[in-house]
Amino acid sequence: MAHIVSIVNQKGGVGKSTTAVNLASYLAHFGKYVLLVDLDPQGNASSGLNVVSHEVQGTYHALSGNGKAKDIILPTAHEGLFLLAGGPDLAGASVELVSEMGRERKLHEALLEVRNDYDYIIIDNPPTLGLLTVNGLVAADSVLIPVQAEYYSLEGLGQLMQTVDMVRQSIKPELEIMGAVITMFDTRTKLSRQVLEELYAHFPEKIFRSVIPRSVRLAEAPSYGQSILQFDPTCKAGRAYERLAKEFLMREDTPIAITQKDTVV
Repeated sequence: MAHIVSIVNQKGGVGKSTTAVNLASYLAHFGKYVLLVDLDPQGNASSGLNVVSHEVQGTYHALSGNGKAKDIILPTAHEGLFLLAGGPDLAGASVELVSEMGRERKLHEALLEVRNDYDYIIIDNPPTLGLLTVNGLVAADSVLIPVQAEYYSLEGLGQLMQTVDMVRQSIKPELEIMGAVITMFDTRTKLSRQVLEELYAHFPEKIFRSVIPRSVRLAEAPSYGQSILQFDPTCKAGRAYERLAKEFLMREDTPIAITQKDTVV
C-alpha cells in the first residue's frame, strides 16, 4: 500500500509544486512507482510535467465522482511516474463539495482504488488552507512542508500547524509531520542562515538536511515542461533534489536524527 505524502504550505511561491514534481521524479528514477496528484487549480505540477491540464480529465473529476482515478491517471516522461492532473476546474470544487456528506474525505475515497498500485502518492496542495487542502491532509499519511528561506514563510507555519492539528483531532489522528524542506536557500545571505536556525527551533529533528538552493535552471525547467531531472540533473538544484529523494527513502527505511551540522547546501 502506497505511503501518501501531502506537500503543504498555504504561502504561495515557496517551491511547493517544484518540490512535488522533482521529488516524485527522483523517487521514480530510483525505481519506485509514484503517483503525483495535482490538487492545485493553478495546475503547476501538471504543466511542470508537460500536461495541459484543461485538456484532460484529472483530480476534479475524481473528487466530483465524474471519473474514476484509475481511468484518468496519465503516464509521464519518467518511467514509473504517473499523474492525476490538476487545473482550473478545481477552483469550483470547494464550492461544490461544501454541501456534500464527508466532503473532507473525497480525495481519500478517490485514491482508495489505486493506492495498492504505487509505492508513493505525492499530493501537491493549493496555497490555501481551504477544503481542497483539508482533503489533501485527510488523504495523507504524512505531511511534508516546503519552507522558503525568508521570514514571511515562517509567519504562516503556526496557522498551518493548527490546521494539521485540527485534522488530527477531528478526522485523522495518525497524520504525521514528516518534516520541513528548506527551499530557495541563498548561501550568500545571513537571512537564509537565520531562517534555517529558526526552523530548527520549530521542528527539532524534523528538518531535511538536503537544502534546495535558489537556481535559475530550476526556475527554467517548468517552462519546458520538464523536471530538473530531465532538464539539468547536474546543476546544484538537480543534485539537491536527488539528495532529498535519497534522504526521503532513507527515512522510510530507518528513521534518522537530523542536526543542523548535517545540512547539505
